[in-house]
Amino acid sequence: MISFKRPSQVFLHCPRCGLHRGEPESVAAPFACKGCAFTFYFNPAVAAAVFIEGADRSVLLIKRAKDPAKGKLAPPGGFVDIGETAETGIVREVREEVGLELADLRFLCSEPNHYFYKEVQYPVLDLFFTAKAIAPETAQALDDVDGFAWVPEKEIVAEDLAFPSMQAAWRLRRDRGKS
Repeated sequence: MISFKRPSQVFLHCPRCGLHRGEPESVAAPFACKGCAFTFYFNPAVAAAVFIEGADRSVLLIKRAKDPAKGKLAPPGGFVDIGETAETGIVREVREEVGLELADLRFLCSEPNHYFYKEVQYPVLDLFFTAKAIAPETAQALDDVDGFAWVPEKEIVAEDLAFPSMQAAWRLRRDRGKS
């Protein structure tokens, strides 16, 4: 079994002067170099995903082509790039993954998450949206997508989604639809 470490447990040398800092006092503590006073905060990365609604109350779910969670279902999405808003990032990710344009993009919620990549457990803040597809029939499996399906919303089981953050966001969306 692979042992995952947080970034603060992996980056033990100062990027400015190279001094070895030793083990961090806590996994949440910033990197504070005792040699040159450089400080680095290990803040979460930001990712965005969107529950895209079709005309027949179905929702587009992709099948992830890569780890983490390869083969699992997920709403389209990914990391927000530096300089992007969450909204711009999700529009770009949807174009890259399924080739769709969105309408009526609305913020749903945020959820903390952990992204396991190459033996590092990165903290992530996932931002979830809802939207409508402009031309749902043009969807296609593109970048990092092994397939997709328009799933009737009543058939989506939260526990089948790739990450706990997605499961929580889906439950919120589902429960809001009942009121």
